[in-house]
This record gives sequence, C-alpha cells and structure tokens, in this order.
Amino acid sequence: MENRFIDPFLPVDENGYYGTFGGAYIPEILHSNVEKLNEAFAKYADDPDFIAEYDQLLSDYVGRPTPLYYAKRLSKHYGTSIYLKREDLCHTGAHKINNAIGSVLLAKRMGKNRIIAETGAGQHGVAVATVCALMGLECIVYMGATDVARQQPNVERMKMLGAKVVPVESGNKTLKDATNEAIRDWCCNPADTFYVIGSTVGPHPYPQMVARFQSVISREIRKQLKSLTGRELPDYVVACIGGGSNAAGAFYHFLKEPSVKLIAAEAAGLGVDSGETAATIHLGKEGIIHGSRTLVMQTEDGQIVEPYSISAGLDYPGVGPLHAYLATSGRADVAAVSDREALSAAYLLTRLEGIIPALESSHALAVLDQKKFNPEDIVVINVSGRGDKDMHTYLANGNLIDD
Repeated sequence: MENRFIDPFLPVDENGYYGTFGGAYIPEILHSNVEKLNEAFAKYADDPDFIAEYDQLLSDYVGRPTPLYYAKRLSKHYGTSIYLKREDLCHTGAHKINNAIGSVLLAKRMGKNRIIAETGAGQHGVAVATVCALMGLECIVYMGATDVARQQPNVERMKMLGAKVVPVESGNKTLKDATNEAIRDWCCNPADTFYVIGSTVGPHPYPQMVARFQSVISREIRKQLKSLTGRELPDYVVACIGGGSNAAGAFYHFLKEPSVKLIAAEAAGLGVDSGETAATIHLGKEGIIHGSRTLVMQTEDGQIVEPYSISAGLDYPGVGPLHAYLATSGRADVAAVSDREALSAAYLLTRLEGIIPALESSHALAVLDQKKFNPEDIVVINVSGRGDKDMHTYLANGNLIDD
C-alpha cells in the first residue's frame, strides 16, 4: 500500500502487525485521522528536510547525543562491564522528548494546531508541553488523579510551560485511565487535534512511529560503544518496559543482531502473583487495548485488571505490540522487578555513581541483581530518566531498602 512506511528494522508488516500483535482497532470517527497519520508518517519518515529539522532540534535543543557512560564502580560491584545510556541527561529529564519533537513536527506538517497527550509519570506530558511551548501550539495533557498526586513536580512544570493538565478521576486514576480520556477527546475533536501518544502503544502507526523516533538511542549506542570499546555490539541491552518506548528505542538497531541479548524489565509491584502488579507480559493474555491487539492483564471474561506499580510510568495493564512479539517469540527476555528491588537498585546506583535514576529506570538496573553476567560481558542499561520527579516516593519508601 502506498501510504505505509516499511521499516527496515522493525518486524512489522504494512498493516501494523508484529506477528499476531498490533493492528488498528479504532472507532469509525477516527479512521480518517489514522489513515492521514499513516500517509504523513510514510511521507516524512525518510524526508531529508524533516529529518534535518528533527536532528537539528535533537542536537541543539535536547542536547544529543546523550553520553554512554562506563559505570566503573557499579561494574566492579557486579563483576562485569556496565555502560549506562544517559537519557536522563536529555532536556526535560527523560527520553520522552525524542518522540515529542518528532510527533509535534509531524503534527505541524499536517496542519494540526491543538495537541493532546496522556501521561503517567509526567515525563511525556512535560516533553509534549515543552515542544508545544517551543512551537506555539495549544497543549492539553490528561493525567490520572493518582499520578497527579504522586508526580506533582511534573504537573507544575507542565502548567508553567502553558499546558492544561486535566486530572482523570475514573478507574484506577492512572495511565490507562488518562489514555482513555485522551482517546475520547480525540474522538470529539478529530479535525484540528493531533494525539501524541507517549509509548509504543495504540493503533498503527503509533507503535512503529514512536519506535522510529526513539531509535536515536540505539543508533547512538552502537556508534559510542564502537568508539569506547572497539566493538559496536554489546552482549546485553537492558531497558525498563511499561508501554515500551524507551525499550523500543534502546533495542531498535539491535533487533536483527542475534548476538545481542535483549532484556526488558517490567514492574512486578508487590509481586507477580500478589494481585498488586503491572507484570503484563508475565500475566497478560492476548486482547485489545487502546487500539491494538497485544498482551493485556485481564479477567477470564476479558475485563481489564487494574495494574499497580510504585512507578507511575510502568503502571499500565498492557504493553506495546512490538514487545509482546519480542517476548513471545523469544527474541527478548522479560524480568519482573518488584517495588523493593527497584528501590534497592536506585539507591545502589545513587551511592556508587552519584546518579539518581527515575523509578522506571530503576527497574532496568535491578536486572543486575536478578541475572549473573560474565566478567567479559558488555551490558548496556538504558537510564531512561532522572529521579527528580520521584524524590518524594524515594524518601517515603526508604524503609523498604535493606542496608
């Protein structure tokens, strides 16, 4: 089909399916919008002028490339070579800005002047609000009331940037519910509104598009690792996963390199079998959520199970279709990391390397305690965001850390 972008790295077909996962399950009112988005993405994904503007903003505004840092003391502690991809050093404090810039540039080329977004941890909302301020566009961010309370610094940042933050009181008042409200808004305002989805979820082409905009992460890793070690390919790439945007970006340029093992760390909450968890890949069954077929935590009769994680950004009952495919095909391993394990990993990194990670990123760091790596291994961990937004949670839960 002429209006489809065929990605050379992702295992996706022209209809947005990764194996049996993906697709576009949308209400009729949004069909035209999604088709036009497909056409625009196909037109601009490889357009030299679009890419030049995107890359220029990543360099001069975001501060890319972000460092690939050899964590000497952390490496000594675990007896292996650990490199940290420092997405926490991006402008706004997380990887989310990569996709926000690409998506809003696309929106402008489509003539859309009203931008909506959903957010959990708030980093995606901040990133979208930032880019809308930069480009002079209206911005509305939907955020679950639970997340508004636990991510207050990011709420204030969005407001200062000129965005309207809408607390969502339905359901569990977290990311799923914020996404529901954003989709409702889009259905009511299809003509002038562009929905910037923050993760590799939603109807096609969103999972593919977000992965593409985040792929700068793995592109830089390959180049930087070659410069630092003489080899482009690490033995492992580790990233946390909720919907899956930072993991998609970190994995992207390694997907067709079988020697590189991929590990996704999802949030086990109080434990995979505790009933208070967001371990979607471990517990999920095939179903449809927010416009795509993927793995979803659900009851026997198909009702969505409310997720729980100490981390607002991983508190989601589904996962992007790319990651559902990578897990079920065996291309990626999936670790389930509890709140306690994530907190412990965060404090260890802070005290050994002077880097306070986001709670989301802490789940990836906790893989170091779950898996034994060899001394000769090179392990790249994507530190997807910084921990400023989580200070209240860290301090309130410090008692859970074993000294």
